[in-house]
Amino acid sequence: MPRSSRIPRRNILSGGLLAGTSAIFGSLPAVQAAQRPSAVPTRCLRIAHLTDIHLQPELAAAKGLITCFEHVQSLPQRLGCEGPNIILTGGDTIMDAMAADVARTKLQWELWRKIKADHCGIEIQSVVGNHDVWGWTKTAAGATGDEPFYGKRWVCDEFGRDMPYKSFDRAGWHIVILDSIFPFEETYIGKLDDAQWDWLERDVAAVPPATPTILFSHIPILSSTPFTTVKPTASHATDKPVYGVEGSYVHVDIARFHALFSKHPNVKACVSGHMHLVEQIDFAGVRYLCNGAVSAGWWKGKHKGTDFGYALVDLFDDGSVERRYISYGWTAAT
Repeated sequence: MPRSSRIPRRNILSGGLLAGTSAIFGSLPAVQAAQRPSAVPTRCLRIAHLTDIHLQPELAAAKGLITCFEHVQSLPQRLGCEGPNIILTGGDTIMDAMAADVARTKLQWELWRKIKADHCGIEIQSVVGNHDVWGWTKTAAGATGDEPFYGKRWVCDEFGRDMPYKSFDRAGWHIVILDSIFPFEETYIGKLDDAQWDWLERDVAAVPPATPTILFSHIPILSSTPFTTVKPTASHATDKPVYGVEGSYVHVDIARFHALFSKHPNVKACVSGHMHLVEQIDFAGVRYLCNGAVSAGWWKGKHKGTDFGYALVDLFDDGSVERRYISYGWTAAT
């Protein structure tokens, strides 16, 4: 793997591949190998996936994000590999807006805008995360639901677009940014609403079959990482251990995604964050990549062994996808 060997192993964390499906949690000194034809394809696009930043004034998070941006932009000098063409933030850009009042939410977004303007010279596209949505926990946020910036309106304004989802073409690939955050009581679950499903089905159907497609969501569409967060309970019928995974950890409409992907085999990969863990699953011709967080354990330290980091997602002209998870050298403030 000549592309991977140029980066020192101590700087790379990666999910592995075993018998077609695997999940790797934590930090591994290994380089991911993708299954590709023997002929060497050409890389079309390199995306830096910075997810779960959880920017806040506390815990030196601003300095940490600046360090991450600097690391991304210095890749050619620092690690001997080409830098990314685009940065894609994977959701939870700020620490929290769902249960934060207007003043606290405004402070977090102002900090994001300033750091982005002063320290990032690369194009940024962004996914909406659950912590980016304002006011759904109404009592804590002091929201009524009638505010013009309630819910996703505020974050859409921050990202400079009308809708929380979008798609665009770049370097021979079709890139889809989804909105995973579906309201449930005063919180959320992972799901697309009907309007977004109608849009997604039309959007994917309009892509030429020879054009590879990649989806970015905040909440994983398919993942085994939620099983690290729950303990088995006994079945009432058999007393056998049963794992129950909450709908806030993974998409509850996964069957609908699988049906869509079976109609459109040019969908090659789905990339997510949310779980702050590194994982790869190859299933039914689609590669599912979950990446660790810029904030690791919400800026307090590593999360289940996964370091502060970001992913490089490489897209190739044969429709293959490679991912490297890179530590940017941050340690929790003391």
